[in-house]
Amino acid sequence: MTVLLIISSARDDSVHAVLPKLRERDVPLLWWDEADYPAASTLTTGFLDGRWQQTLTYQGETYDLSKITAVWDRRPGKPSAPDVEEPSQRAFAEHVAKVALTGAYDLMVGARWMPVRPHHGLAVDNKLLHLYRATELGFDVVDTVVTNDPDELAPAWNRAGGRLITKTLDSRPFTLDGEARHLYTTVVPRRRLSGRHRLRYGPAMLQPNVEKAYELRVTVVGERAFAARIDSQASRLTTVDWRHYDDSAVGYFAYDLPPDVERRSVRLVAELGLTFGALDFIVTPDGRYVFLELNISGQWAFVEILTGLPIGDAIADWLADATTRPDPKGPTDAH
Repeated sequence: MTVLLIISSARDDSVHAVLPKLRERDVPLLWWDEADYPAASTLTTGFLDGRWQQTLTYQGETYDLSKITAVWDRRPGKPSAPDVEEPSQRAFAEHVAKVALTGAYDLMVGARWMPVRPHHGLAVDNKLLHLYRATELGFDVVDTVVTNDPDELAPAWNRAGGRLITKTLDSRPFTLDGEARHLYTTVVPRRRLSGRHRLRYGPAMLQPNVEKAYELRVTVVGERAFAARIDSQASRLTTVDWRHYDDSAVGYFAYDLPPDVERRSVRLVAELGLTFGALDFIVTPDGRYVFLELNISGQWAFVEILTGLPIGDAIADWLADATTRPDPKGPTDAH
């Protein structure tokens, strides 16, 4: 009987890291990827004989989705119909498949989700919302403007005393000269003000470049928080954005959060309806804890490898517990 459904790519290292821990806890599971639907799996939902029934058939096995009591929605691929050759028809088939999945997930009554049911995740996965909730909880948040108005760039640059950074609202990759690219946090020098007209077509987040002593990645799993100190200022590559990674120069260490920061971190994740979240902070030279952002499906395995923090065990514990305690909420009011 399958009681845990893992939805993620087969190449997801984080799932591979947790699988042995789930086996140690004797958790029966199915690992499946949305990218295998509709081309390589079938999903059937129906109201028959007075009750709702759902089955997923994958790799020759049929699974009763009413038996699912816990779901780990990690980083799945997109529904795929590669055999449909005409592009618009393929796009339609893949869109309808996603709609069918959304409905199926909502009808999995009683299942508890990490981090959250997908439709709710879409609603709360927004940097502006995270900053707003953080201010409500009393976190230290810097002056922030999100805009596509070119006339807002120079005033923001002046307010920051010439120390302005810009961030994208979404990490979606794009191509440039045929190569995949990502946007990172970037310093805005004075010369960029002359090109401020480009802001019209790409709304951006503008913030002062806060002086850092070091940075923190805080991973929240349920009611537990695991903090890692990142000495991002030790390398020129990571001074502005530690995601440029220079692990030979940058140290990662387990870190004891002040109780109030830990409590607010856990509460922020919970109040967004999440059971997992990766939060980023700056710690300034004078000891301020400045909240930056929250990622609802942030990477954590590198933190565990580099610091020894038992994040994978916490995830396995939560999932194992979730399989034995169904969510009492119905499909319309569950997070």
